[in-house]
Amino acid sequence: MASCLARLARVRIPPRHQVTLASSLRHFSASSSALARRPKLEERLTADQAYDLLDDDFDDDDTTSAGHLMLREQRRVLHYMRLIEHEMPKLVAYRKPFIPPTSETPLIVRSLDYAGEEHPATAKRVIVVAVDQLPLTTPAAIHKLQLLAGPRWTPNPPTDAGVSKDTPWGHGFVKISCENFPNPSMNLKWASDALDRLKNPDNFSNVPIDLRHVRSKAAKSKRGDHLRGRLFDRPTIADFPQEWLPPNSS
Repeated sequence: MASCLARLARVRIPPRHQVTLASSLRHFSASSSALARRPKLEERLTADQAYDLLDDDFDDDDTTSAGHLMLREQRRVLHYMRLIEHEMPKLVAYRKPFIPPTSETPLIVRSLDYAGEEHPATAKRVIVVAVDQLPLTTPAAIHKLQLLAGPRWTPNPPTDAGVSKDTPWGHGFVKISCENFPNPSMNLKWASDALDRLKNPDNFSNVPIDLRHVRSKAAKSKRGDHLRGRLFDRPTIADFPQEWLPPNSS
């Protein structure tokens, strides 16, 4: 690169406009604005001069394109290493002890994050709660909640709810999500208010629960959960007949 610039400096560039003595003088206010712009490099060089610059020998005073990419990657890694060394210890001031959830805080709130990058899904909030942990005291209230929740209620915990698969199912789980508002707190407030509306003391004991979404989901998984009553009572190792076990040798 340095040799190319030096070669360009040694090239004699002829003036763009030859001014002769016979030409008449022109006032500056009457001159064209196109004459005031800076001429481009391709306008100042001839074709032969441009080829001479391209054919200039490499003087080993610079690295290749792959070398520049490697140096850029090393600078990027060094930047993050400096952040880990100098900025990460400051996060200790924001450390909080882990407090397991209690019966007073049954909601599980799930959010999405893309490492600080802007994304429309970062404003979405999802809440999951077990029906048994809600303040519902009568079977009619539980039935009414399952009925109004519709496809948001499932007998088993959702796969992306943060609930262990070994958790007792009980009366099922309710999952409500919202991404209609630009602020995450507004979406969380709407989902929480929707859950509160499901707990209104109305009587729906005579209305059956719609389980079409549960059966459809079980059938699409192709695991046989929709057959022979496995939808609510999937057999586990605890259901193995005790009489089939071999006698204890001791």
